Amino acid sequence: MKTDTPPLLITFALVCFALVQNAQAVLPPPDGGYGPPDYGAGNTAEGQEALLSLTTGTYNTADGYLSLRSNTTGNFNTAIGAGTLLFNTADQNTATGAAALLSNTTGNLNTANGEAALFSNTTGSQNTAIGVSALQSNTTGSLNTASGVSALQSNTTGVNNTADGVEALFSNTAGTSNTAAGFRALQNNTIGADNTALGRAALLQNTTGVTNTAIGRSSLFNNTTGSTNTALGFNSGVSVTTASNVICIGANMGGANVSNSCYVGSIFGQTSSAGTAVFINSDGKLGTATSSKRFKEDIKPMDKTSEVLFSLKPVSFRYKNAIDPAATSQLGLVAEDVEKVNPDLVVRDKEGNPYSVRYDQVNAMLLNEFLKAHQKMEEQGATIAKQQKQIEALAAGLQKVSKQLEASKLTPQLVTNNR
Repeated sequence: MKTDTPPLLITFALVCFALVQNAQAVLPPPDGGYGPPDYGAGNTAEGQEALLSLTTGTYNTADGYLSLRSNTTGNFNTAIGAGTLLFNTADQNTATGAAALLSNTTGNLNTANGEAALFSNTTGSQNTAIGVSALQSNTTGSLNTASGVSALQSNTTGVNNTADGVEALFSNTAGTSNTAAGFRALQNNTIGADNTALGRAALLQNTTGVTNTAIGRSSLFNNTTGSTNTALGFNSGVSVTTASNVICIGANMGGANVSNSCYVGSIFGQTSSAGTAVFINSDGKLGTATSSKRFKEDIKPMDKTSEVLFSLKPVSFRYKNAIDPAATSQLGLVAEDVEKVNPDLVVRDKEGNPYSVRYDQVNAMLLNEFLKAHQKMEEQGATIAKQQKQIEALAAGLQKVSKQLEASKLTPQLVTNNR
């Protein structure tokens, strides 16, 4: 646990103030309806020097030693506990607990419930602190909400922060528009802004990172300065420390400290029977390819379009170390080479540069060339079959003629004798 303001320090502050102040008005002040003649009305004071300096302030309630001691013209304030709203002169503040809102002077519409809650606040307005030492160090920060022991304890000038949980946003000093819900969520954040942490210890180590979103216990736990990261699930994104634009979805999907990367759990190794491939475009949109006729127009045979395949140059290669440290041997095409042959076969990045190859289109072309080759083979086969029949017919004819010739040679010749 972090160290809260020692009770001894609070006691010392109250005693010192009591020694230097000049006695005035009624001591101790009377109960309900308290207020100098023709001045403030509807005030209630109970406790030594409670509401002692009141002049025209109305509808204030002070219950406790030195509570609302300096208030003169402030209205609708409620102070319950020793030293609550001690220096206050502003309106509509509520303090419950010893030294709650003790330093407040002109801040309005603050609510502090708990010992030393909003202890240092001076001019900050519309803050809500519930819990011992919640928003304890806040001085001029406004529109902050802290619920839990030591929540937003170190905040001084930060605005629009919401902390719900023990030590949530504990170290925040000037960070703005952060939301932390859970024990020690965003605990070490100092000036980081627009972060959202939901879950115990979510974004716990973040200090200056901005616009991060962590949902789940210990999500983005180790992130310190990385920004615009998103983690969803228990222990998600725990490997991210300084990288930015990382997305991790799934319990224990730690990801890696690599900027502009995405990790999704429960997909690898799973089979989707009778499913279809998922594609992504340069805008990050996921989708599937559709083949139904109802989604297409200008349908016509591919014909010779696929002959561009014969100009492609397949290569073997390895990805650079940053992409594949294992240096696995790969087979495929080079997008820049394919672009020269047919620009329509290239996938482009947001800047319009060649990024990848539309291998699904290449496959369709391969199918077309296969079918064309198959058709030629069938035609050639039919021609060969026809020729074979002709050859067989000719052979049969020749055989018949041959037999006839043989028969004519064997037939006896009759000779007529006229003698």
